[in-house]
Amino acid sequence: MTVLIAFDGSDDSRTAIEFAARHLKAEPTVVMTVWEPLLTQITWAPIAAVAPVPAGPQDGDTWEEEKQAEQLAQAGADLALSAGLTQVTTRAERGGGPVWAAIVDVADELNASLIVTGSRGLAGARSVILGSVSTRVLHHAHRPVLVVPPPKED
Repeated sequence: MTVLIAFDGSDDSRTAIEFAARHLKAEPTVVMTVWEPLLTQITWAPIAAVAPVPAGPQDGDTWEEEKQAEQLAQAGADLALSAGLTQVTTRAERGGGPVWAAIVDVADELNASLIVTGSRGLAGARSVILGSVSTRVLHHAHRPVLVVPPPKED
């Protein structure tokens, strides 16, 4: 079976990788980063209506955001390898909607035995306003999900 680890480069996602390496038996692991083209992100901003929209890559080219996501996923894989996981591959997935949905979809595609994600530990109004990728993955995945909380602050 395969373990899918969602990685966005944050301290919380690093903590999740380190926890998984310490506590899970060695299984094939995929470190996944979700990306979106800047064009998609810009369309959500109100200023997009008055600002010129930059052109995307031509056929055969890759998006700069995709290259950055691939590098980020590789950084997560390197962290996983240095923490003790052995069969680690990467995946940079273009999101066509919410990040949590891309994570759940890839887990289904891989038939992952477990999804590992960090948690930013937001509570109350901040959680409602910002949403929670880990909470939505937990509620929408049809497989076990390990949500690793942020480390305790001293």
